Amino acid sequence: MSHSPCARNVVSCTLLVIALGVGVTACHSGGNPLADKPYDAADQISFSAPTGEGKRADPDKPLEVVAKNDDDRITDVTAEDATGRHVAGELDADGRRWHSTSPLAANAHYTVQISTEDADGAPGRKILTFDTSMPTTKQRLKVTFGPKSGEYGVGQPVTAQLDQPVKDRAQRATVERALRVDSVPAVQGSWYWVSDKELHYRPMDYWPAHATIRVHSNLDGVRISDRLWGAAATPVTLTTGDKLLALTDAGAHEMTVYKNDKVINTIPITTGKPGYETRNGVKVVLEKQYFVRMKGTTVGIAEGTADSYDLPVYYATRVTWSGEYVHAAPWSVGSQGYANVSHGCTGMNTSNAEWFFDTFRPGDLVKVVNSNGAEMEHFGNGFGDWNIAWKDWRNGSALVNATPDGPIPQDAARVQPAAL
Repeated sequence: MSHSPCARNVVSCTLLVIALGVGVTACHSGGNPLADKPYDAADQISFSAPTGEGKRADPDKPLEVVAKNDDDRITDVTAEDATGRHVAGELDADGRRWHSTSPLAANAHYTVQISTEDADGAPGRKILTFDTSMPTTKQRLKVTFGPKSGEYGVGQPVTAQLDQPVKDRAQRATVERALRVDSVPAVQGSWYWVSDKELHYRPMDYWPAHATIRVHSNLDGVRISDRLWGAAATPVTLTTGDKLLALTDAGAHEMTVYKNDKVINTIPITTGKPGYETRNGVKVVLEKQYFVRMKGTTVGIAEGTADSYDLPVYYATRVTWSGEYVHAAPWSVGSQGYANVSHGCTGMNTSNAEWFFDTFRPGDLVKVVNSNGAEMEHFGNGFGDWNIAWKDWRNGSALVNATPDGPIPQDAARVQPAAL
């Protein structure tokens, strides 16, 4: 069967050629078939999902589109649900069959756009819709994003806490693909599996200053395993302020504060003395407390020993959960700028500590160099995420597939829609 309008009316086509004074390129038989309006391709393809009213497809089963005739080809298939989640798929080399390669969401409404061409190259098109059924299992994977919505420094990682462990790499890929982080301006970033129940997301470099970062999940209704489906998650929106970094030189006993890469303050400091050296590396401000009572017993120092202490501390900016702070230390002013005498914290006089406390916020950066201490832990004692090289960070993703220098999943999705 021909779909050319000229083939159906030879006289009209011939008259058109004469009137235009052009050759037969104006007709389908010898012209550009892509100029034809797509015909209804319903007779050319078969579709695996039920499309009748009241019928629902099993989300456990893949989608499949097959060309019925040997001379017909499928050229493109796009499947998308009502929330904008795409279904990834593959088209066979001969163009005869397309099948989905990622799971469908349960209880969802899908629109499938199918493009074809016949033996003459004439384009066909068919749009189909179908619904998926509810999952039979009641197990749901819940995701909690962090931190809470608000303004943070450019070093703040995004976190995702799962209420159940996910160990299988393919299942991890399904979860990770559904956890979306979008920023304006856009930056390259990736998730890292810290454990079976925790992921962190960070850009290759720090977030841009004054960026907006939106975090959400497309996991609701998505099958993760035979017994586990995704649940809805509460999205969060973060914004960043100016880029603030405190470069703490333990060897020079001096802190240099940068705002948007320009020096705005230089502060004499003291850091950890021998045996209590401050950790080297990049840390992220965790919280601020106007007053903290610091006791040596909380870090393993026995009460009554030479190193024991019990002090009221003001303007305390926390950078590790184990007890490293930037804070006021009026008792060590004589050593600030000259010697390291603390038990691991960065001390300064009260006015400088108040300025630091008022200037820095959670998510801002504190980088310690030239200390004899250990390196900042990557995870578990705050945010040491920035001390992991980008190539190694990418290897912590379930989507990279051992190509840490290749396109990130979000970039690949712009070329061909990825699932979710």
